[in-house]
Amino acid sequence: MKIIQVTNVESFASQIIPKQPQKNKQITESILKKVQKDGDLAIKKYERKFSGAKLTSLRVSKNEIKNAYKKVSKQEITAIKIAKSRLEKTESIIKSVLKNKNINNEGVKISKKFVPIQNTGCYIPGGLAKYPSSVIMSVIPAKVAGVKRIVVVSPPDSSGKIDPLTIVAAHICGASEIYKVGGAQAIAALAFGTKSIAKVDKIIGPGGAFVTAAKSMISDHTAIDMLAGPTELGIIADSSANPTYIARDLISQSEHSSDTFCYLITNSEKLAKSVNQNIRDLIQKIKRSDLVKKSLKQNGFIAICKNKSDMIKLANELAPEHLQIMTKNPQILASKITTPGLTLLGNNTPSSASDYMLGSNHILPTNGFGKTRGSLSVLDFIKINTQVTATRASLSKISKYLDVFTKAEGLPNHFEAVRCRLK
Repeated sequence: MKIIQVTNVESFASQIIPKQPQKNKQITESILKKVQKDGDLAIKKYERKFSGAKLTSLRVSKNEIKNAYKKVSKQEITAIKIAKSRLEKTESIIKSVLKNKNINNEGVKISKKFVPIQNTGCYIPGGLAKYPSSVIMSVIPAKVAGVKRIVVVSPPDSSGKIDPLTIVAAHICGASEIYKVGGAQAIAALAFGTKSIAKVDKIIGPGGAFVTAAKSMISDHTAIDMLAGPTELGIIADSSANPTYIARDLISQSEHSSDTFCYLITNSEKLAKSVNQNIRDLIQKIKRSDLVKKSLKQNGFIAICKNKSDMIKLANELAPEHLQIMTKNPQILASKITTPGLTLLGNNTPSSASDYMLGSNHILPTNGFGKTRGSLSVLDFIKINTQVTATRASLSKISKYLDVFTKAEGLPNHFEAVRCRLK
């Protein structure tokens, strides 16, 4: 990894963030338009092109679900159920805070109700790895919220099949429908609808560069949760941190794909060199080493800052998806860093564990969106329904102030619509 002495935090942050190739956007836009026009035919064409799969039907059948159970172990099913239970507990506690309220504002009655959205599409990545854990992270918050129709889409392999554990996880978690489609074509299908896949109101879930670009492009047509991918991990560490732990954590997230963004921020040159050496030693003997090497070489770096103040500032500027704080007093730094999607404190809270079993959600904002939102949760599937009832008397009380506003804004007919009720 590159070791860089940081002298100007703002300048460094703006230059180091990876830029997506312009051709990715052009390819994605072409796929979206083709699926919108040709529906299932376009989807099957793109699946044949990208995965080699020759699909006759897109939906996973009941028989395919039954067969998937035969291909997974009891231990794998137990792991899914435990992860599901832990996340359900977290999401249920969040939901319990949302209480319906009635407000009386001088005769104007306002009711605020928290209601689930009607349907959602959950994108589950595939390809270079399988992600049954992402099924849990996306479907369970929707289920706890009370969403009635939950659609899961995931890329098939060259034989036209989805990973059995992904199917089993979707079934256990309560998905309504499962489809064998991935990439930008899956996002297009969920957004516009096809003969096989009815459109949804909101698309959620992580993905690679093309999925993220597709979600961004259709967001003026269909709601999305966030831009979630490619993976990002930032680690803040001082001289007290274990360099082997840091090396292992950077490797763990960089194995997702070659375009991950993983880095260390420190004020210790000794630690920086030790972590880099650990990575060099480990990369010779780990699995998926080519992928890890490419990712860390292309996008990874170790930033050496002058002091802790600059470390904090840089972390806030970069707003990583995951931020691990491995310092003597991690809580002190954490109180000053507000932009990560998820903050993990201490030497024994690796991001890899949070991807599965800690009870937090691993669908997190990337591309700087951690500055404005946190992880996927039950809140993403709930909207506020507002009902208002006014009376003639309550309108009369505020009429002269309504007149002031309508005159100031040059909208006289707004006031006339009120005044005619007061005659």
